[in-house]
Amino acid sequence: MQFFPHSTVSRRLIAGVLALCLMPSAALAQQAPEPASAARVKELVTARRHMVVAANPLAVQAGLDVLRQGGNAVDAAVAVQAVLGLAEPQSSGLAGGAFMLLAEPGGKLTTYDGREVAGAAVTPTLFIGPDGKPIPFLETFPQGRAVGVPGVVAMLAQAHAAHGQLPWASLFKPAIDLADAGVPAWPRMVGILTEWQRMLGKSPDLLRDYYREGGRPPALGERIPMPEQAISLRLLAAAGPDAFYRGPIAKAIVERLEQAAGESGTPVLSLEDMATYRSVERDGICMPYRVWKVCGMAPPSAGGVAVLQILGMLSQHDLRAMGKDDPRAWHLLMEASRRAHADREAHIGDPDQVAVPTRGLIDAGYIASRAAGIDPARAASGPVPPGEPPFRTGALYPAADAPDIPSTTHFSIIDDAGRMVSMTSSVEFAFGSGLIAGGFVLNNQLTDFTFVPVKDGKPVANAPGPGKRPRSSMAPTVVFDQKGNPVLAIGSPGGTAIIGYVVEALVAMLDWDLDPQAAVNLPILLNRNGATQIESVPAADKLAASLAAMGHQVKRDNANSGIHIIRVTPAGIQGGADPRRDGVAMGD
Repeated sequence: MQFFPHSTVSRRLIAGVLALCLMPSAALAQQAPEPASAARVKELVTARRHMVVAANPLAVQAGLDVLRQGGNAVDAAVAVQAVLGLAEPQSSGLAGGAFMLLAEPGGKLTTYDGREVAGAAVTPTLFIGPDGKPIPFLETFPQGRAVGVPGVVAMLAQAHAAHGQLPWASLFKPAIDLADAGVPAWPRMVGILTEWQRMLGKSPDLLRDYYREGGRPPALGERIPMPEQAISLRLLAAAGPDAFYRGPIAKAIVERLEQAAGESGTPVLSLEDMATYRSVERDGICMPYRVWKVCGMAPPSAGGVAVLQILGMLSQHDLRAMGKDDPRAWHLLMEASRRAHADREAHIGDPDQVAVPTRGLIDAGYIASRAAGIDPARAASGPVPPGEPPFRTGALYPAADAPDIPSTTHFSIIDDAGRMVSMTSSVEFAFGSGLIAGGFVLNNQLTDFTFVPVKDGKPVANAPGPGKRPRSSMAPTVVFDQKGNPVLAIGSPGGTAIIGYVVEALVAMLDWDLDPQAAVNLPILLNRNGATQIESVPAADKLAASLAAMGHQVKRDNANSGIHIIRVTPAGIQGGADPRRDGVAMGD
């Protein structure tokens, strides 16, 4: 069986990856419908010209081929995402949403918001049942209640129109060829279809397209035919985004949602909702950290703000002198994370519809005041309250969380000219809403809204609303050096845990001088303003005991990260792929 008919990737690599069996286990607290994977040994990858790091070797190869053909990082991103929608449909796809950062030599940063948008029929009580109580999350699957207007295609088209070098249509050829040939079932996909069969099997669409005869999950390497998606990809390649938002794909999406709604009266997307969607080019947010400038996505991403807040609090301590084995350093990281997560829940929403104090949240004085509340020797006894950032132009919203499910992907790309793309993409739940139209898995991203729209008599910032974008924790990040050159691209899936995953790896590289692979190989430690969650690996045993002695409520579990990093060093380009998922780094 030849999985890379048009590539030079070694058969040994492919055979090795497919031979690995996924070993699902409980994920890190809260909701984790995409199970954690067993870690695998991966080594640092180096290159001189260009590199792609993504969650599946098929997608990496597609992006690498584009770069070899003279395409740039944005061109490669289109090809990578199109293939990921086939090879990793449980995590992302063209009927999902995404954020993209494009960093260019000279210090230029462009950020694109391809977050899903709620339809015009959505009200703040979208997730309130007839009894006046919030609907349990799992009862929203499979149905169309939580499907937002997909933003990935519009975002990729906007970025490509501004920066692309190769023809749009050519970038879909790897995905079209793969859909025609059938998609080989990779370890993580098989593991999720197996581990969650009782739930995913409720979806007739998933039973039809992903499960095999008799309802069995596919075997490792078994090809899954995708004829409907092949047709849609050809339409999208030939007609551009209009095919998706105003043409036959839009009609297929709306018809499937109407069919799923039946007589329930559940609000669904309309053709007008699809046709009026726009991706948004937003100003990025940046902050100095040590000798670098770290940049992220502005709201509706809460991830970018939180990453910068945590780094800002940590910048007041000499983590380099402490080193990676010093529990004091990890204690400071956990306590800074508490405060960032408290602010995330209270202040972040769609900046086009609510007053989000982004400037105040990353203000140096405000961050210093938040850091001043950290006891360097003792953990907080419970959740810390949100702060009151300056420069607010609206009411102070009550803290209110949302599920923020970790079924997401991230990829990093650098091209021959030194341009970097850092892009995080998602369909929200494992296989999104469980509905499929035009061959694409439809997102259920509206579950990222806060289910209860009012708390303590006040509206919450992240309540559902028509035309509104739900808050996200996705945190694609880039780092510039002192000359203004992009030298690092990083991000991860993982729901609210994304913030911790990204910050830990950044500290490992920028403070402790670890290479990208060594950084992602570190045990995962998280705090989301509650217990301190520590990955269940022997390497973290001493840290767990030390942090418990400092007052942390320690919980041990497996991690669900998928951190993908590219770093530029004087010796060349380095790539690291998270050992907990199927991803790889490849370059020339």
